[in-house]
Amino acid sequence: MKQVLNELEDKGFKAKLNYNLEKAYDEALEKPEFKKLVMDLKVARKFLIKYTSILEKSAVEYDNCSKCKGLLECKNQVTGYCYLPRLKDEKIIFEYKMCKYNEKYQKETEYQKNVYINHIPEDIKNASWKDIYTNDKKRFETIEYLQKFINNYKKNQHQKGLYLNGSFGCGKTYLVSAAFNELAKKGYKSAIVFWPEFLLELKSSFDSDFKEKYDYVKTVPLLLIDDIGAENNTEWSRDDIFCPLIQYRMENHLPTFFTSNLTIDDLKEHFASTKNKVDNIKSRRIIERVEQLTNNIFIDSKNLRK
Repeated sequence: MKQVLNELEDKGFKAKLNYNLEKAYDEALEKPEFKKLVMDLKVARKFLIKYTSILEKSAVEYDNCSKCKGLLECKNQVTGYCYLPRLKDEKIIFEYKMCKYNEKYQKETEYQKNVYINHIPEDIKNASWKDIYTNDKKRFETIEYLQKFINNYKKNQHQKGLYLNGSFGCGKTYLVSAAFNELAKKGYKSAIVFWPEFLLELKSSFDSDFKEKYDYVKTVPLLLIDDIGAENNTEWSRDDIFCPLIQYRMENHLPTFFTSNLTIDDLKEHFASTKNKVDNIKSRRIIERVEQLTNNIFIDSKNLRK
């Protein structure tokens, strides 16, 4: 008798549960965004009623996507994605689906996987050759050089780079980065490193990935060393890091670019002096290698960061 009562109670509980599920689902259907979602899903009601609360959250994101005009306007929990349900083996599963705007963005920026960036601002990361500032004649020599470099790189991947020096904010780094991005779109690998910070990062990575970081920058097909001469010159940074790096790149004819506020003569003085002594011979040898790797162009242009 007790077993029969338990079975009846269990059936009553299930009936009540099903009633509550049906009721909650029908109430949710009164919301336009929820109704649109489940209608577009084309999944039987019996599968959906168990997931009403999660479907309501999905409906909000689905509705957001239907009104969205771009990634910057995304209101969903994960930018560029919508949390959507689908039927699999008679069960509803929920997963994030990339929106059309994010798909377009990912496709347009896929080339950035070919560019290693180290402590470089976002605008430099996204530097575009088609957007470079061309109204200043003082920049023409650099632009022309880089355009020829881009055009000839497929035929000759051992061209000379540039030692590009000039005033603060005149666009030195942006120009070279834009050229690298243009080549990245064609599948060529490059690295852009802010030299003072890169040295600090190397020093702090002795017990982890020092060799991996250093070897990548040393051997990458295209390299931009940004703001050379702004670092604290030490015997370690000069003799153990910089000198072997440029020696390797010179011997293997790997295009190397430098940007600096210093002239070549200023750079020679910079490398000559360390905390402990002055070594003009080592400095001269380094400058000889820099000059082997590059042509020197000076940009005397206005500050574009103002």
